[in-house]
Amino acid sequence: MRAGAAGIRAAIIDLDGTMLDTVPDFEAALNGMRADLGLGPITQDTIKPLVGKGSEKLVRDALLLDWDAARVDAVFDEALDGYQRHYLAINGDRSTLFPGVLEGLAALKAHGLRLACVTNKPMAFTTPLLAQKGLAPWFELVYGGDSFPKKKPDPMPLLGVCTAFDLPPSQVVAIGDSSNDAEAARAAGCHVLTVPYGYNHGRPIQEINSDGIVDSLLEAAKLISVHNTTAT
Repeated sequence: MRAGAAGIRAAIIDLDGTMLDTVPDFEAALNGMRADLGLGPITQDTIKPLVGKGSEKLVRDALLLDWDAARVDAVFDEALDGYQRHYLAINGDRSTLFPGVLEGLAALKAHGLRLACVTNKPMAFTTPLLAQKGLAPWFELVYGGDSFPKKKPDPMPLLGVCTAFDLPPSQVVAIGDSSNDAEAARAAGCHVLTVPYGYNHGRPIQEINSDGIVDSLLEAAKLISVHNTTAT
């Protein structure tokens, strides 16, 4: 964390690639959608770099692997409906918690931080997924990709959390796995920590301009605690 900065009072935590490995769910839903359209399956390795910009872009990019933009535009509404139907049918069935997530959330709470989850996943997927994985009780606020007119990397959702918590961005840290999280945090004026095990659109995490790379949410909690002992 930046030396001399104010104490951290809240954390905004990403979902896909930060708390949960949801690529197996994406694989099932996208391949169900592709099968409906007469396309063959794609692998998790192909899907990972596509994750993080919201459902609409994920569906579009998964179709652009085979079709040109004009054809994708022609079937997009049907494809998105199909993807959402398939995803809701399996939401959370194949996804798993990353190591240290529950321990990290408990430690952040124990250090007195308020917690919000901000994801680009639609709320219709996010709310039941958080409940199924035992994550929902940890968060005072949950915002999805359709909660605001703009989604990450725009700072709007993060600033919405700061407003709801009545905290300046300088007292809030965003924790995520991708440039989406870092760019949104920087634009909002928040601190940002990144985890190295997520997706980040297929790019090395070291390329992200963050305040530090942490191996887990538990390590993030320890780093924040140390920072807060010396903060102004």
